[in-house]
Amino acid sequence: MKRSSMSRAVAIMAVLAAPAFALPSLAFAQAAPASAAAAESPAHNVEAHILALHNQLKITPAEEPQWSTFAQVMRNNATQMEQAFQARGANLDSMNAVADMQSYAKLAQLQSDNMQHLAVSFETLYNSFPTEQQKLADGVFRQRIASHSKPGMKSAQP
Repeated sequence: MKRSSMSRAVAIMAVLAAPAFALPSLAFAQAAPASAAAAESPAHNVEAHILALHNQLKITPAEEPQWSTFAQVMRNNATQMEQAFQARGANLDSMNAVADMQSYAKLAQLQSDNMQHLAVSFETLYNSFPTEQQKLADGVFRQRIASHSKPGMKSAQP
């Protein structure tokens, strides 16, 4: 695969994973205050993301079965990541540097595994789209990739 194609594939996977699955500051993530955590919980974020993406992609009733599978994978991934973050957070104070790095590696591996599941379910959904809707999806993801790739820009939630 050419480097630009690989970069694009990685960027698309990162975009699909947003917002509940971002890893950039994972090793140093700290718990948010309770009020902020309630308003911006991973479950809330993923549901907002699912709804926005559903609308942006103009999912039809005929596509709902594939969409439901894709959306459930996003929910499952969010749940798994939230549980992994909580487990890491519970042990962070007692970890030495090696355990910290190993814990981070486990989170990164979980992220990778989750992205693979997400990619497979999205491919099934994407392949169910007519050509015009595939072009729409391509544009939606190009926009999101561009917003994620600008230095200093915080990703915008759809």
